[in-house]
Amino acid sequence: MVGPVPAGPARMSDPDSTALVECRHLSFGYGDRFVLEDISLTVQRGKVTSLMGASGGGKTTMLRLIGGQVRAQKGEVLFDGRDVGQLDHDGLYAVRRRMGMLFQFGALFADLSVFDNVAFPLRESTGLPESLIRDVVLMKLEAVGLRGACDLMPSEISGGMSRRAALARAIALDPDLIMYDEPFSGLDPISLGTAARLIRQLNDTLGITSLVVSHEIPETFHMSDQVIVLANGRIAAQGTPQQVRESSDPLVYQFVHALSEGPVQFHYPGPTVAQDYSGGLG
Repeated sequence: MVGPVPAGPARMSDPDSTALVECRHLSFGYGDRFVLEDISLTVQRGKVTSLMGASGGGKTTMLRLIGGQVRAQKGEVLFDGRDVGQLDHDGLYAVRRRMGMLFQFGALFADLSVFDNVAFPLRESTGLPESLIRDVVLMKLEAVGLRGACDLMPSEISGGMSRRAALARAIALDPDLIMYDEPFSGLDPISLGTAARLIRQLNDTLGITSLVVSHEIPETFHMSDQVIVLANGRIAAQGTPQQVRESSDPLVYQFVHALSEGPVQFHYPGPTVAQDYSGGLG
């Protein structure tokens, strides 16, 4: 369905390692506030791994660390055995060419057509002739069901179609890893189901590895091989979707079952109402 792209750096994979991404005792924060603290996890090759948890738990920060946008204060982020935090400029960009990224809401270039959005990474990172770029772009758009929309502008397609066009762009360079930041946000049930099916289908068809940040429990559990729940900067649970669903951890149980009462409170911590009012009267 999706052909190979003769572009990008040579693969550096260790055939004896089952982990494409590995975090070892990773800590990251802003100032004195840690967002992630002593995190150790692996993202297995060829699998769909999902990062879940309440907002502010460090999920998107984890994607930024893997992509080298920010660097950890402690620990290591290994991509195919190489510490992303220790790479120089050229090494970092060589690794990034092996990664695809689907941003929240797609993040298409508004002044470029669907075709040119997908062609963008090919034109930037390869020396392919335009005739071959055209063939590759049309193959990627065919894979997400949008070959017929190649000449449309982002303003002329729906939100679900925008997300699929962004997915075609993310797979343009045939990456080893695709990272998805909230790929289901704002989608109607039909588009949501289509996006979830595409993530699973492309992962298996292309033999890639997927790391998905999501809050949509039914769809995410259905398509994932491994689920990791982050909470308060640490790993609250990890395992198969069924293992996480059966977790007895109070915070995980509250999240999985969408309960309003539990460790995650509605009110932000602060003085009691009586303290605030008495202080105001004084």
